[in-house]
Amino acid sequence: MRFFLNPGTTAYLRGLAEEFNESTNSIRIELNRFEEAGMLLSESRGNKKMYMANRTYPLLSDLHRILLKYIGIDRVIEVVIDRMGQLDRMYLAGDYAKGKDTGIIDLVFVGNVDKVYLINLVSKAEKLVDRKLRFLTYEAEEWEKLMPAHDKEKYLLLWENK
Repeated sequence: MRFFLNPGTTAYLRGLAEEFNESTNSIRIELNRFEEAGMLLSESRGNKKMYMANRTYPLLSDLHRILLKYIGIDRVIEVVIDRMGQLDRMYLAGDYAKGKDTGIIDLVFVGNVDKVYLINLVSKAEKLVDRKLRFLTYEAEEWEKLMPAHDKEKYLLLWENK
């Protein structure tokens, strides 16, 4: 989930072992399997071997959609976006954007959002996905001012009004 929910995520062996409270050997075995299957790529950065999703892997978009369904975000998007005002973008933030399944989904809504309606929708969506939802709302101009380009990498774009 770590690599395929947000394909821009990178991680190294010891960091993953600490994060998942597993031995480095068991993590290494799984990373090697994913790399041999072509799902992950690796590169050396200093004395660390960094792993990341292979963005050219043919099933990457399918894996991404499966994970969104697994954590229930696809249902949140369906319920929330249609009725909440003039939404420009919706981002996944926090632990899920990093690929960690903690049970709390952090969402960021950018646009002119009906906040009262959003609060009602979020409580309904929490029951649908059986996870806690937290959210922040920003006007588009406010988002652009507050979020420097390098900070935006911490957010996974889920939906955009085109």
